[in-house]
Amino acid sequence: MGVDPGSRMTGYGILRFHNNQYHHITHGTINVASLPTLAQRLRVIHETLYELIETHKPRTVAIEQAFVHKNPKTALILGQARGAIIVAVGRAGLSFEEYTPRQVKQAIVGYGAAGKEQVQHMIKALLNLELEPDSDAADALGVAITHCQTGSPLAQFARRSRTRKSSFRGMKIDDR
Repeated sequence: MGVDPGSRMTGYGILRFHNNQYHHITHGTINVASLPTLAQRLRVIHETLYELIETHKPRTVAIEQAFVHKNPKTALILGQARGAIIVAVGRAGLSFEEYTPRQVKQAIVGYGAAGKEQVQHMIKALLNLELEPDSDAADALGVAITHCQTGSPLAQFARRSRTRKSSFRGMKIDDR
């Protein structure tokens, strides 16, 4: 499961990654913009995400990291939304990983400064979707794909194997 935190719109995307292929389960946004207080928005984000986890039973959750905003108040509010998400994940007994927006764009588009439209287009193509998802859901699906590529046990094994190989370069084996 991938999550793109927001205090007004939180995107989510659920995939199954099997035999090196992505299988789209569901995606969407938790739209809390119309709720009058931050406390109500955080409660709905938490409860909705927890219900999604309970329904779809993901093995892990990947969350997009917040980047530093110029406005400290905005950064604090986003941090509170992330906290509501993290509590829902912990309440379900799951672990989570975090990826920066740059890491997600690099994994999806191949360019860390790609625009939202490029991410949406690539998500549609990678998951063979009929329509492009909205930007929050596309970001969440991108986070999930990034986790499949970099956080899955297979990807971790491949990274460790590459590291082991490179650590033997230049060494001579003595057969005496």
